[in-house]
Amino acid sequence: MEATKRSLQSLARRHQALTAEIDQLEAAIAELCAQANPALLGAVGVGFDVAATLLVAAGDNPERMKTEASFAALCAASPVEASSGKIVRHRLNQGGNRQANNALWRIAMVRLSCDPRTRDYAARRRAEGKTEREILRCLKRYIAREIHQLLVNPPPVPNGPALRTARTSAGLTLTDVAEVLGTWPTRISELERGITHNTELATRYQHWLASHQAA
Repeated sequence: MEATKRSLQSLARRHQALTAEIDQLEAAIAELCAQANPALLGAVGVGFDVAATLLVAAGDNPERMKTEASFAALCAASPVEASSGKIVRHRLNQGGNRQANNALWRIAMVRLSCDPRTRDYAARRRAEGKTEREILRCLKRYIAREIHQLLVNPPPVPNGPALRTARTSAGLTLTDVAEVLGTWPTRISELERGITHNTELATRYQHWLASHQAA
């Protein structure tokens, strides 16, 4: 009984140590991604793990980043013709970087669950007779186009700490900002501290602050 107890205690300590190490590594990866390409990390559905996968795929294959079509092929998101007679179909591309392809899949799944534009697009494609797999392949192709632009020509992203400084200088609270932008104070706080990244929200925040200060 005593030996079992000690073994369990040892396993628990090992679990805690490994969990802490994982947390540290994940935080380091997230910081590196934010430094390398904040616009990519701020795209809808792109977490630090997805961003890291795409950055590595792009860095390992710079010769295949010349066009968005070549990047889509790299990510195995380019369509492969599989039509028959009057039926036009495309099948899964089995080539390319499978990890990058999985990253695009994860972005698509997140957007299908929470992004209104993506859900509206999927609904339109279903009405056209597309299957769920075909819709997902189309989404990955469009996402590959967006990601390529973010990799080769990333737009400037408002800096979280700078937004916080501007807010406090204007005498505004997190609640004031959250009510105007239609979100939660905790989300604004996380954005300011760099815990979460959202280019669309940060840009709206910046524009509203500028208009508020000019008023």
